[in-house]
Amino acid sequence: MIGIIVAAVFFAGMGIYGLAAPAALVRPFGIQISGPHARSEVRAVYGGFGLAVAGLLVVAVIDDGIRRGAVIAVAVALAGMAAGRLVGLVFDRPTAFYPVWFYFLVELVLAAILWFAGN
Repeated sequence: MIGIIVAAVFFAGMGIYGLAAPAALVRPFGIQISGPHARSEVRAVYGGFGLAVAGLLVVAVIDDGIRRGAVIAVAVALAGMAAGRLVGLVFDRPTAFYPVWFYFLVELVLAAILWFAGN
């Protein structure tokens, strides 16, 4: 249960930060926000999605009926994000630990926590 709450807090933080400061959120990755369409995209993908996942995980803590499906779905999504970073290793060869490998580890650890919480 604690692992689900930790993951929910992570997604809530990402969501709030994505809504409030989209350019600052993606700056460590070298992404430049060029206008309102770009800010809207970051707010949707990082902000709205992050808060939706956080909400789903909160409901999963409360409702035993959806817990397993919800946490497994989020675990698989996180594993997919980490896998995307591995594809980046092949094609882009990022070398600095932060931000790419830091978030790779965060995604992997949260995926494992949620996977085991759902099984």
